[in-house]
Amino acid sequence: MTILQGDAIPPAVRSDIERRLAAVETNEGVRLLLTVESGSRAWGFPSPDSDYDVRFIYVRPRDWYLSLTLGRDVVEAPIVDDIDLSGWDIRKALGLLLKSNAVVSEWIESPIRYRPDDEIVADLAAFADSVIDARSLAWHYASLGRNAADRWLDGDGAVPVKKYFYALRPALVIRWLRREGGGRPPMNLQALVDAVGLPDGLADDVAALVAAKRRSNERSNTARLPALDALIREELARADEVQGGTVDPRSRKRAEALFLHLVNT
Repeated sequence: MTILQGDAIPPAVRSDIERRLAAVETNEGVRLLLTVESGSRAWGFPSPDSDYDVRFIYVRPRDWYLSLTLGRDVVEAPIVDDIDLSGWDIRKALGLLLKSNAVVSEWIESPIRYRPDDEIVADLAAFADSVIDARSLAWHYASLGRNAADRWLDGDGAVPVKKYFYALRPALVIRWLRREGGGRPPMNLQALVDAVGLPDGLADDVAALVAAKRRSNERSNTARLPALDALIREELARADEVQGGTVDPRSRKRAEALFLHLVNT
């Protein structure tokens, strides 16, 4: 995976985030396996005032998992200076992947890493590829898109640019799933645009919208783009066209093997 530098994450912010991640390891007694950006900066359409949505997957020492009392499987830190930092235990992450969870899949695909991946992440990615159900993903993104487009898509008034993207990206994912027939879609918006074969005019509309969001704050409105509205409306309505896959009965055993390998090393 690419570790983006430059203007994706300002150096001072990156240093602060890396310091906070090190503090999580020390204070929680965990080993971080995957540390990524998961929000609009990783999606490719940040605003100047966008938060930093730092997410991670971690593993605890073996004996922690042997307790009669199940411990909390999430680590969360207070939001300070627009840095929102939280993570999931590897056991939780694997369980969610078995259910075709889109969030874990997106973390694995994030183009912004705060640390090099643990070697197990390549195995997690391969496992995610093997268990993902395209229809479940399509329904998930259709729900996200419809919630984001609630009330404004059928009107003609200005809309917060953030809501535009929160409907557009799910629509493009559904288009990708329809065309590709399965697999895990790209997380980044531009990668989606490049992959789904949009007409030049629509691709230009998306680029203009990204540029507008980079200049404005999270709550700024933007004028409507009728062709883009039509694309969102059409793709959100076509989620049921995405075909589901066959569940491999060996998947749970593979997940158990990955988990045991981690906690025993």
